[in-house]
Amino acid sequence: MAHTTEEVIAGLAELINEETGISTDQVSMEKSFTEDLDIDSISMMTIVVNAEEKFDVKIPDDEVKNLTTVGEAVEFITKAQA
Repeated sequence: MAHTTEEVIAGLAELINEETGISTDQVSMEKSFTEDLDIDSISMMTIVVNAEEKFDVKIPDDEVKNLTTVGEAVEFITKAQA
C-alpha cells in the first residue's frame, strides 16, 4: 500500500529520531540531512535501510547521495512506491 506524503514525512521523522535522537518536530521537508539535522553518513545509511523496510521500497546506494533534504527523500520514497 502506498503511503501519503504526510505518512512518509512522519515515518522518516520517527526513523531519524530513533537513529539520532533528533526530535520528530525538527524534521521537515526543507531540512538538509547533513547541514540542518547534522546526520552523518553512517546514521544516514541506517536510516535508508530502515526506510526501505518501513516503506517497502529500494533506495539504490548511488541515489542516496542525491537525497540531501528530507523533501527529496520523501519524494523519492513516494515515487518508488507507485
